[in-house]
Amino acid sequence: MRSILRPLALLVALPLLALSACGGGDQKDAAAQPQAGAEAGAFPVSIKNKFGTAEIKSAPQRIVVVGLVEQDALLALGVTPVATTEWFGEKPGALFPWAKAKLGDGTLPQVLKDKDGIQFEKIAALRPDLIIGLYAGITAEDYQKLSALAPTVAQLPGPPDYSVAWQDVTKTVGQAVGKSKEAEELVKGIEARFEKVRTEHPEFKGKTALMASPYEGYFIYGSQDPRSRVLTDLGFTLPADLDKAIGGKFGANISTEKAALLDQQAIVWFPGKGGTQKLKEDKVYKALNVRKQGRDVFIEEDYDNDLYGATSFVSVLSLPIVIDQLVPQLAKAIDGDPATT
Repeated sequence: MRSILRPLALLVALPLLALSACGGGDQKDAAAQPQAGAEAGAFPVSIKNKFGTAEIKSAPQRIVVVGLVEQDALLALGVTPVATTEWFGEKPGALFPWAKAKLGDGTLPQVLKDKDGIQFEKIAALRPDLIIGLYAGITAEDYQKLSALAPTVAQLPGPPDYSVAWQDVTKTVGQAVGKSKEAEELVKGIEARFEKVRTEHPEFKGKTALMASPYEGYFIYGSQDPRSRVLTDLGFTLPADLDKAIGGKFGANISTEKAALLDQQAIVWFPGKGGTQKLKEDKVYKALNVRKQGRDVFIEEDYDNDLYGATSFVSVLSLPIVIDQLVPQLAKAIDGDPATT
């Protein structure tokens, strides 16, 4: 499941655990760093999740991120976690450039590896006073173990795992660190940028579009996936039968017999490195009008390309990059001229 959360990377331990079991980080000591002050009256705060309620009594100083993108919201609010979870990119501290810019000269967080699952022993050794896993697949058993270590903000009730909206990530993280008002302003700022795009590109309105990856055939991202929400925020419409075709998940593979679902007015692809040409030569895909008429955008896997990583994170920090770089490509894709690259 985790291997297709990004646009393809092709796209137990309780308080008794020994506190000396650190490892796998970017520095010797993931010491808590001074955090900017919380808003007056922000604590105590209770945050409900799909497994229970996190009771946070005071401003946390040692935050461990077990979700895949929440470090961006934290850093946007001036808060540095002591540990992050890396799922792709192999960046120091699991921070992409847009997040590293917010960290500045601060100490890099220790890195936990998503491929190894939740590393309870290492988390215990970090002595967290808050654990955050909103964009995650935490189970009820995981939650019980994590909550024994520190208040844990797990997935919100409602959306499937790995489907939480970037707005909800930002606002919930804001609540957890006592900066709800600041988080609201950050969200409003990004939403204003989307509104500006919709005004400047009325041609996007009503056009059907989707995001996909050539992972084990054709992997389609559903309406609840953050990537798909980028398209709707820009003014596009998702195919009416999209969620039915993928079973209501954040995304799923479709067979070649259902490849007609790909034939929309615009499609954004996330091929693996060097995979664009292979996809263009795919005999099923190249027979579709979306390919014949050049209405497709290819964001090839490249961890040094900010757009590839930014479209995976869909965070309050990465979205300005997505808007600035993806919008011009989508405008060309639907300009009605098949010759446009």
